[in-house]
Amino acid sequence: MGTPTQKQSAGIKIRRLTPQDRDAVVALDEANIGHPRRFYFERRVKAGLAQPELHLQFAAERDGKVVGFMTARQLLGQFGRAGPELRLEAMGVASGDQGQGIGTALLARVETEAKRLGVVCIRTTATWRNHMIMQFLDHCGFALGNDLVIDCPVHNQRIAAHDGDKVLAPEHRKFSAEVDYGAEAGNDFEALAHDRADVRTLKAEDLEGVIHIDQRVNGRRRESYIRELVQEALTDSDVRVSLVTRVDGTAAGFVAARTDFGDFGRAEPVAILDTIGVDPDYAHAGLGHALLSQLFVNLEGLRVERVETVAARENFGLLGFLYDIGFAPSQRLSFVKRLA
Repeated sequence: MGTPTQKQSAGIKIRRLTPQDRDAVVALDEANIGHPRRFYFERRVKAGLAQPELHLQFAAERDGKVVGFMTARQLLGQFGRAGPELRLEAMGVASGDQGQGIGTALLARVETEAKRLGVVCIRTTATWRNHMIMQFLDHCGFALGNDLVIDCPVHNQRIAAHDGDKVLAPEHRKFSAEVDYGAEAGNDFEALAHDRADVRTLKAEDLEGVIHIDQRVNGRRRESYIRELVQEALTDSDVRVSLVTRVDGTAAGFVAARTDFGDFGRAEPVAILDTIGVDPDYAHAGLGHALLSQLFVNLEGLRVERVETVAARENFGLLGFLYDIGFAPSQRLSFVKRLA
């Protein structure tokens, strides 16, 4: 997308996306990034129709032709969010219409709807190499966020081991790294963590257990978000990879990731890790490592090449855990625009 100007293109109508816009959006997006993402936009438009309050999706139309689009989604609890926020996921303007304020007009409509829904800020990420997007975000009032975008390659069905096995251990709504299985398996890469724990696909009967774990980890009950997560895991198993680990038949930890390729201009197969939690009562059992080990196995089966997540800069325990697994700073940066 080119840098928007203050000038608003004449004859532009901003309206909701419809199923009839799918082909035009796919073609416009492919012309901009060089790769088709039909499956991604088909799913996004379908989700927007089913949950219009959760998905904000708009088209810019001139003379009956779609010349731009923008999609965003409410964050209900992903990445540990507490308040109502919006994630700007995809946008594009036809090459011949860039620089005429169409992107700015689309964002203004998104902001109007976001404020109506009580959203306090809009977040997004972008690779630092995409200078045009950087200029657009700067022009529209975005600033660098306080979160870190980190990622990890999905390598050989196994997670890197550094200073022993590390797991998530909530302490006053923060995470800390814990050590280890003991000398017997200290550096045994052949004995994967997921072989030592009961890790399986998230099911409907896990709902209350996951809500309980999440509340203990975060210090607040996020029932609507967890219900949405479980429902998505049950109905969109080709997109949502969600796992639970059990101890003596009771849910003790969970992890959720999305493989809905296409967010933030991506064309490569990247999974987004948006939620993970381990019951504090099992903090020393290696369950966090087991969950991510099995997650990586599942993702490799889907030919996912990389896992990405977002973490607060001050969440040193969680960052330490993820760094020990093999995560490192991404080439993407986080951006935020406050609305209130």
